[in-house]
Amino acid sequence: MKLIAPGTDIDGFLVEDCIHTGGMALIYRVHYAGGREPNFEMVMKVPRMTSGDGAENIVGFEVEHQIMQVLTGPHVPRLVAAGDLDVVPYLVMEYVRGNTLDHWLELDQQGQRPDPATLASLGAAVATAAHSLHKQNAVHLDLKPANVLIRPDGSALLLDFGLSFHAHYPDLLAEELRHAVGSPVYMAPEQVVGMRGDPRSDIFAIGVMLYELATGELPFGNPQTNAGLRQRLWMDPPPPRKLRPDLPEWLQEVILRCLEPVAELRYPSAAHVAFDLMHPEQITVTALGRSLKGTGFRTHFKRWIKAAGMHYQPSPLPVRQIDEVPIIMVAVPNHDVSDATLYSLRQAVQRSLGIRPGARLACVTVSSPSATSTTSDANSETTVHRNLLAMLRQWTQGLGQIEHQTSYHVIESGDVAQALLRYAEGNNVNMIVMGAATHGLQMQRFVATVPIRVAMEAPCTVILVKQTLPFEQLGKASEPAAPRGAQLS
Repeated sequence: MKLIAPGTDIDGFLVEDCIHTGGMALIYRVHYAGGREPNFEMVMKVPRMTSGDGAENIVGFEVEHQIMQVLTGPHVPRLVAAGDLDVVPYLVMEYVRGNTLDHWLELDQQGQRPDPATLASLGAAVATAAHSLHKQNAVHLDLKPANVLIRPDGSALLLDFGLSFHAHYPDLLAEELRHAVGSPVYMAPEQVVGMRGDPRSDIFAIGVMLYELATGELPFGNPQTNAGLRQRLWMDPPPPRKLRPDLPEWLQEVILRCLEPVAELRYPSAAHVAFDLMHPEQITVTALGRSLKGTGFRTHFKRWIKAAGMHYQPSPLPVRQIDEVPIIMVAVPNHDVSDATLYSLRQAVQRSLGIRPGARLACVTVSSPSATSTTSDANSETTVHRNLLAMLRQWTQGLGQIEHQTSYHVIESGDVAQALLRYAEGNNVNMIVMGAATHGLQMQRFVATVPIRVAMEAPCTVILVKQTLPFEQLGKASEPAAPRGAQLS
């Protein structure tokens, strides 16, 4: 395809140099003609349309134009303009500076392999960006190192939505093309058999990228045939620690769980992936993380038999799937609190977890800086932190036998409400459960208490729990009343 000459005016955009030549499109720097200054740098994406290029190039252009018009947030570039497909097809969008994940793969080839902390940070950034996409009922379906850009602040920007799926729009790729489309190295098993729209397909791709970044190897090689692609329906890759013994078990646990052949066995949402990678000390390591040998022939053979007759079911709406597996945060007060409040919180959490089998529970308490002392061992920061963690674990024992993943977090802050809000936003929390009573403050007419501040400013649903029966009378009641919660969204 002939390059567009620098200085060419296309619909009021002056073309500069070509900065990327891809298999499906060319990327040019552009700026407004007539001296108008944009608020941000821009690029123009022009699809390849020569006789040797596949039909997916044009279909992908239509898909990307369709989806980028409705996507919002910091994890996707802003769309500026689009050209008519019958005249000059193009997309002008925001140009964001940073490095794609290819940068870290190149460093690995130079002997500068990313350490586990860097891998966790990169993986959490990608998972957070993917979760933002899924909350908008879109699935990327072509996540790979070249399509993930990491900004200088560590956040991720997703690129190239030509193969993506949006639940509210016709799936042009499924209608126009009958074969699986995507990058063979990163495709999930369900994509191989033509199933599109499951957000857990993006989780599989995140697992492939983390495996590649961690070991320098591709978990399933680079298959060139459909038979080679189908092997991932039943086969597991070698455990990362077999290739790189210095990797921690928790990182292998995350990577291999993302790479489960059956979508139901992977993380239920990208938010859960990000949560684990941001809190590796909270990960429960199973045989998956400890393994050095990988899955045996017998298991692979059984999977092969099962995969031969497997029929994938259509995926639910991404948003609906996310809602079924929320991250629930309970704010547990640690001082000036009655047993009644703790009991009521426990009852409310039990109800919330009971109707959401895939939910994750994050138990959070906030410690005041004034509670610690540098001169007293009994009140040292380490001792106070350890005692509060023990308190949280003791509190959860009252929940009974729960199968939900549970983690415990102590935050030191002088502003309880702000600390809870920051935690909820930074960890993709879907629901906050907290007591209607305040942390040591009396309800005042003109002062916003901690629960009210959280309810007003939270990025998610907040359930304020208030007891309806005095705690000391619970044993006397013939049928104890359940606590009543006021829900604010």
